[in-house]
Amino acid sequence: MAALEKVRFGIFGAGSIAIFRHALELSQNPAAEIVLVYDPIKARAEYLVSRFGGTVATSEEEIFASKKIDAVVVATPNSEHARLTIAAFAAGKHVLCEKPMATNLEDAAAMIAAGKKAGKKLMIGHNQCLMAPHLKAKKLLQEGIIGDVLTFRTSFCHGGPEGWSQDNGPHTWFFKKEKAYVGSMGDLGVHKAYLIPWLLGTDIAEAGAFIATMHKKNEKGKPITVDDNAVCILRMANGIIGQLTASWTYYGGEDNTTTFIGTKGRMVLGANPDYQVEVFLGNGERVLYKVGAVATNTVQVKSGIPDLFVDSILDDFEPPFDGLKGYKALAAVVACMNCAETGQISKVNNVPVPVKAAAAAKAKATKKAKKA
Repeated sequence: MAALEKVRFGIFGAGSIAIFRHALELSQNPAAEIVLVYDPIKARAEYLVSRFGGTVATSEEEIFASKKIDAVVVATPNSEHARLTIAAFAAGKHVLCEKPMATNLEDAAAMIAAGKKAGKKLMIGHNQCLMAPHLKAKKLLQEGIIGDVLTFRTSFCHGGPEGWSQDNGPHTWFFKKEKAYVGSMGDLGVHKAYLIPWLLGTDIAEAGAFIATMHKKNEKGKPITVDDNAVCILRMANGIIGQLTASWTYYGGEDNTTTFIGTKGRMVLGANPDYQVEVFLGNGERVLYKVGAVATNTVQVKSGIPDLFVDSILDDFEPPFDGLKGYKALAAVVACMNCAETGQISKVNNVPVPVKAAAAAKAKATKKAKKA
């Protein structure tokens, strides 16, 4: 079979993350083409197509069955990620799936297994890693500019998804447990549960957390059924300890900052809008780096994730942000949730759980897709 010269995409979900991230960046890539877009709310798909090209699909199955499509983007509510991903693999497509990759570890493991069985690539859209300050920080940490890292603090906080998502209001699916599984911890915390291990080169081993619904209310004026705040303590596999905060009640703007404290000094990411990476050394020296911003809900910056996924298909290499790394980030979230429920520090299950029902899950996904 001749090598692909262009990757042709189907997109599931035409919400904000598809509009501002996946479809936008794919439309700017000459090696990518948007072929079909499906959303249960047809007007959303029509809008996305009007901006970025392609055709509105009448059903999920139209995308699965299309021989013109090489890969799909799964940009739906979290509850649909595993079903659509497994069905896409069964149809012979590569998959770029939004985070968190699933709503439980069993489904996440089944997604990984399905991709391996199909011989197709699975990449998770953890878009923070390729942001310029984080790329610079990874290089500086590897060079040992602040010595051995001892502790860290990382935060991802904003005023909530109801003003950014296409649902635009307190009825948003982000606020519903059956659609989202978790709230601020799954929307924001999972990014940091992925970013910190990537920057430090070591997994999260144990987690403790206080996770609660403090303020957000749904369209009926009742507390939402997922968390809007999470404060977590993490221990990495190499002994580094740190704090992770996620919040949907940060009403004064956004906070996407990280501080690493090492034996020679500290590094601060994202706090200074002029110098996005700051290094403060123990000898009093201050080193500033102007490298570019991290994306916010109000000011988007190209993530590079769709481009990297396209390259991984065309050049046939394993995506660096693969299903296993996505699984580990979800496992950290699950451990934090377990601690919040039990009051006990939880170990992070970084090894995919056995997929006892992979065949059943695949059959169920395929059957449901055909009915769509």
